[in-house]
Amino acid sequence: MSNFLIECRGLYKTYGLRPALSGVDLAVGPGRIVGLLGPNGSGKTTLIKLLCGLLRPTAGWLAVDGEAIGPYTKSVVSYLPDRMYFADWMRATDLFDLFRDFYADFDYEKAFAMCRSLGVEPHDRLKTMSKGTKEKVQLVLVMARTAKLYLLDEPIAGVDPAARDFILRTILTNYNEEGTVLISTHLISDVEKVLDEAIFLKQGKIMLHQTVDAIRAKENKSVDALFREIFQAGPMFDEEEGF
Repeated sequence: MSNFLIECRGLYKTYGLRPALSGVDLAVGPGRIVGLLGPNGSGKTTLIKLLCGLLRPTAGWLAVDGEAIGPYTKSVVSYLPDRMYFADWMRATDLFDLFRDFYADFDYEKAFAMCRSLGVEPHDRLKTMSKGTKEKVQLVLVMARTAKLYLLDEPIAGVDPAARDFILRTILTNYNEEGTVLISTHLISDVEKVLDEAIFLKQGKIMLHQTVDAIRAKENKSVDALFREIFQAGPMFDEEEGF
């Protein structure tokens, strides 16, 4: 069994002639909170979808918890996509029932407790909820699992600064501490305070992967300042196109 929770070797993913990931080598251990940082179109969503099995690589190899992507890895990965994917007629309680049946590690009581702390009424239908409340329900579904790997794709995008702090605090107080959280974002200053490691992704390539402490000691600057320095120029493809 590998000592790493995430492993990628020579990972490539292309959409037609466009490369989304180009030769990604990566190893991340358990018990870490890791920022997957890059501008729109850098390949963050593609890497997350590969890790949770929604996409297949064009070339290369990747594994979660020492296993190739498949039924086992899907059972230990909890995935928060960057958009809502549930039917509006459903209630949060319907989703809790679904997740309890589908995932052995889903904690039903924890889901209700999280709803109380987030101010969500779990018996309401999704169509009656605001966009922010729907996002809270989706966060509850993900964080109520005792997963080995949490893949969070832009969990604080599109919300106000106060809500960002609230969401990050919810993540920090509810994830399985023996697992790893991978947070994809371009809002570096908001997440920097919670990260153990940072991965800088640019045009499908890893530019940097270091601990946050090492970055501050070596570069004598914050992760956000270093990010701005590395990504200060150059247009990127739009994340909406699948990158």
